[in-house]
Amino acid sequence: MGMKAKELVRRAGVDVDALIQELNSAYCDEWLAYYQYWIGARVAEGKMAHLLAEELAEHAGEELEHAEKLAKRIIELGGTPSISPELWLKESTCGFLAPKDPEAMVLLKQNIQGERCAIEVYQKLLDRVAGKDHVTEHLVREILEDELEHEQDLEDLQGSCAVDKKMCMK
Repeated sequence: MGMKAKELVRRAGVDVDALIQELNSAYCDEWLAYYQYWIGARVAEGKMAHLLAEELAEHAGEELEHAEKLAKRIIELGGTPSISPELWLKESTCGFLAPKDPEAMVLLKQNIQGERCAIEVYQKLLDRVAGKDHVTEHLVREILEDELEHEQDLEDLQGSCAVDKKMCMK
């Protein structure tokens, strides 16, 4: 644990324990998003499945990177990242949308919903630390940018289907 990191955040007026809890919740979201994307890329069906699978596989890797960065920051602040999948489900804000229907368009809608939730989570975190905890602020801005890009990528795929319905129908 970085004593100085914790001190700087506390001195800036941020409740370190509450921040660690919010970061842990985001960390849980990232692990669940990683798995949601990873499994979705493998089970996707339909004409658009290959396009969606590529996108989901790429996003899965980025979600895992987010989890790693969040874990590092949690530890720097003296916390412990949530250590089990049971805790990930319990402490998650966005939850896990199991790909029960493997149709690509259904998976696409689920994952857009997940991205929108993540965007809200990171915007709330950013509002909490902006101008106070510069390290966490930088991290959260970076992840928020990725989540916004993910939403756009998925919306672009969805838009392609609106333009060319044959591309997306079974």
